[in-house]
Amino acid sequence: MNRVKPEDDEYWNSSKFKAFTFEDDDDEFTKLKESKRAVNSILVDEDDDDDDVEKVSWSGEPIGSISWSVKETASSIRSGGEQSFPKINTAPSLPKQGSVYSLSSLFRGKSRPSFSETFTETSARVYAPELRKPKSDCKDYISDWSPEETIKRMRKGKAYSMERFRSLQDKLLLLDEAVSAHDGNIITAVLIYLKKSLSKEILFRELMLREIALRHYIHYLKEMGEQRLLVELMKSLGRTEDMAVMQYKEHMNIKDEGDRRDFLKKTLSLPFSQDDATHVQDHYTLLERQIIIEANDKKGEAEIFKKYPRKASILNMPIITTLYYACFYHYGESEGTFSSPANIRKTFRISEKQYILTALGARAKLKNWFDVDSLFNTKTWLGYTKKRSPIGFHRVVDILQKNSAPVQVLQEYITLIDDSELKLGLAQKYKCHDVVIDTYRDLKDRQQLIVYQSKLERGSHEYRRISELINNTAEDPHIEHKQRKDDDDQECVCSQSCLHH
Repeated sequence: MNRVKPEDDEYWNSSKFKAFTFEDDDDEFTKLKESKRAVNSILVDEDDDDDDVEKVSWSGEPIGSISWSVKETASSIRSGGEQSFPKINTAPSLPKQGSVYSLSSLFRGKSRPSFSETFTETSARVYAPELRKPKSDCKDYISDWSPEETIKRMRKGKAYSMERFRSLQDKLLLLDEAVSAHDGNIITAVLIYLKKSLSKEILFRELMLREIALRHYIHYLKEMGEQRLLVELMKSLGRTEDMAVMQYKEHMNIKDEGDRRDFLKKTLSLPFSQDDATHVQDHYTLLERQIIIEANDKKGEAEIFKKYPRKASILNMPIITTLYYACFYHYGESEGTFSSPANIRKTFRISEKQYILTALGARAKLKNWFDVDSLFNTKTWLGYTKKRSPIGFHRVVDILQKNSAPVQVLQEYITLIDDSELKLGLAQKYKCHDVVIDTYRDLKDRQQLIVYQSKLERGSHEYRRISELINNTAEDPHIEHKQRKDDDDQECVCSQSCLHH
């Protein structure tokens, strides 16, 4: 075995390469010292000959190169919170000839990275820069558009900005272009911008000259519930009646009934039209009465409230509902009380027809047939009592039947119907047999009596009554004549049919 020369010892001790050894001195501490020595050597070289060695990054790329700039840009974007920047493997370009030093190669003990290693590392780590957009698309990112171009972009759904239109003239041109586009959404969008950027006095003044834009603005304020601004707009336009109605509608936002009543009282002085003024007055009067009635009835001390407990409050109910409530719980009270049905009818000018329908439904619900009867009793000039109904007795029968009125009550009102066919139809529908029998008897129609008898139960009271009528009228010449005439008519029809065939 040849002896090692001194020159070889100097080579192994000074070189950054280390010979292979089976000893345990190649531990982690030794590696750490070598790494530190490699870094120090770089710093020394850099100080000694800064012009000869090009600066490199931790990945081996020369600082200032295109590849290094792209990496630094991608790294700053990721650190800024954008996690979705794509990492793309692209075909790498060869590194510059002078960029041959890297910390990784020094740590591995290699003087220069191989071509294959350079290719692999670069292709795996390079982030592709964002491609430059065509010049035709650059205008999408420039907000220097005319009003016409801005409206066109809005119609096409592209990005747009109205902030550049700062002068009043530009804003009005933008509004006129929006109106010319005949697109309600675009008009509303422009109006929202003008609402934010113009004083309401100037905006109202300009809208007075643009009827279409004004209608869209009024609709927008209604949809957004901006009642106060809407009232100011109507007032500036000189539409005082509309302004009064808009202000009246603000009562719907008031929850407390006492505050709502006070608000309605203040609105009575507003310049309403005659019909609207009457409506507002009735609303205020009705709410005032409902508050009084509610305060008394919520205690539930009367017997009727114990028998039929209330299911809801009377507050804020319509006038007809209030009348029904009064007819149900306060029927028969003197006209001087606020809860009297007669007082409510008189105060709010309720028609007789509407009053009868409401009172009939309430009293029939309570099965108070005596009160139902009293609704239709009227006295003639001779002092006789006669039943009269402004709604027609056939409607009375329907309401009574829906409230499960007994047959005797139904029969009483069915007999008051003048139309015989309608009377027979209702009597048969509700099985009022006596009315059917009496009607056929008055019509002297023996044949229909026989037909109807066949539908009844044999031996029943109605069956026996029809038998008695048939036997008692068997020799009545009028009935025989009618029967004979019906038979002759039937025979004539049959003869004509045979001749036709």
